[in-house]
Amino acid sequence: MSDPVDVAHIVPPYLLQHLAQGSEPIAEQARATLVADTQKRRARSRRTAPTVIAGGSAATSGPSREIFDAGNSENLPGKAVRTEGAPATGDPAADEAYDGFGATWKLFDEVYGRNSIDGSGMALLGTVHYGEGYQNAFWNGERMVFGDGDGVIFGRFTASLDVIGHELTHGVTEHAAGLTYRNQSGALNESVSDVFGVLVAQYRAGQTAAEADWLIGADLLLPGVKGVALRNMLHPGTAYDDPRLGKDPQPADMSGYVQTSSDNGGVHYNSGIPNRAFALTATTLGGHAWETAGRVWYDVLTGPDIQPGCDFATFAALTINAAVARFGEGAEAAAVRSAWASVGVGARAADAPPRGEGIDPNAPLLVRRTGGFAGLVRERRTSLAELPRSDRRAWTGLLADRTLAALATASRPTPDAFCYGVVCQAAEVDVEVAEHDLPGHVRALLERTLEG
Repeated sequence: MSDPVDVAHIVPPYLLQHLAQGSEPIAEQARATLVADTQKRRARSRRTAPTVIAGGSAATSGPSREIFDAGNSENLPGKAVRTEGAPATGDPAADEAYDGFGATWKLFDEVYGRNSIDGSGMALLGTVHYGEGYQNAFWNGERMVFGDGDGVIFGRFTASLDVIGHELTHGVTEHAAGLTYRNQSGALNESVSDVFGVLVAQYRAGQTAAEADWLIGADLLLPGVKGVALRNMLHPGTAYDDPRLGKDPQPADMSGYVQTSSDNGGVHYNSGIPNRAFALTATTLGGHAWETAGRVWYDVLTGPDIQPGCDFATFAALTINAAVARFGEGAEAAAVRSAWASVGVGARAADAPPRGEGIDPNAPLLVRRTGGFAGLVRERRTSLAELPRSDRRAWTGLLADRTLAALATASRPTPDAFCYGVVCQAAEVDVEVAEHDLPGHVRALLERTLEG
């Protein structure tokens, strides 16, 4: 298993940031949610290993659920209000969480033979009524946590079954593939959660792919919001267009791929691309998606070949191989191939060279140093081709691996310290790292490049 993922939230930061710039009191609640989310990410980054939660064994015959009530505080876990087998509490949030956990457990158990998140009967823990007006829900590596929403734009986050399935699937991914929560692997992490989130809802409703709406979070938006959901898997970019929320920014194919250092490298933006690939596969094949496309995606997620840094092209190749392995060279494999081609993702892993190795040496490279007591800015715009051979090799390696992204994620700026920025769109790199968080050899390379 890889290192634990960042705290995974259902509402993307770009949406909360848009709300934070609007009118009160929604803006204040959005800002509070952003602050709370940032604090949770920092606490999560300091954890060295995921906490093991006691649960059943592989022989467990049913889920092990426990729901807590935070009482609108941010103290976890809160007060226990419902345990496995106990009657309904009468609190819609607590009972929806309990039932949603059961529905998610049932899909993974009955369809894919997986006993809970870790495959070994891990207890399903949830906390409701988290924070005041908290506009999010998240998986923190141990439990699901649900806010009540602001009561104007968002209602309670337990209301959408697909949201519950989405967040619990982050736990499955953490225990199975361990997809790194950044850039394309992070977008795949988000997409896989959307995939199995909608499958939980479709399985409970007995819906076919044609009958399903392919929406994520449809029950979160309150009346008056100009939108139908947080995301539309079949038609990314069309879920909402509201003065307070902005317009859904998800791309439907690679032509709209978002290059950004925010949102962990655009994980909530670019998940629309693999989301559409799955939805197209499922609707092309028809019938129940959990029996066809869902089995293919699950085989990849839990198989031996997927790696934490998997990109779109590699994932596409793995799904094609999995379709052939399970169903043969028939309609299923053809549907998977066609779906990935429709969203502009190459059908073979060879189509996607490792980051760095396939970079055009003439591609722009920006290096910048900001901060310091005087607030002076130094920057240089160059390219790999213009650098000395030894530095060119060093930059190629640095851009090819995920060192810069990892440093940026863990970096904590301090007053009056220098901060180094690197932008190379050809390598999907746009980061800033505080000087004290840089290894000596990396800082020396940055300084040599700045000096020219």
